[in-house]
Amino acid sequence: MKLSEAIKPISYFKAHASEVLREVTDNNKTMILTQNGEAKAVLQDIRTYEQTLASLALLKILALSNKNLNEGHMKPAEQSFQDIRARIDRANVR
Repeated sequence: MKLSEAIKPISYFKAHASEVLREVTDNNKTMILTQNGEAKAVLQDIRTYEQTLASLALLKILALSNKNLNEGHMKPAEQSFQDIRARIDRANVR
């Protein structure tokens, strides 16, 4: 999708709201609404929005993992599995 085709003034949205919503939801498009020539809002279908949120969550997890790795907060996988097994064994004893 060309960004230039996705930019519409708020007056266009007001006049064609049902058509715009149908196009956004049926075609998974994103629309940028402007007011006085300035971008003010983004209109997306709910599935695209949910995918965006999920992608952002994954990126945050990766960034945190990278930060922890750079700070030396890590341990070998085998040690992690041993720790998990030990926790399970302690829970089963109680």
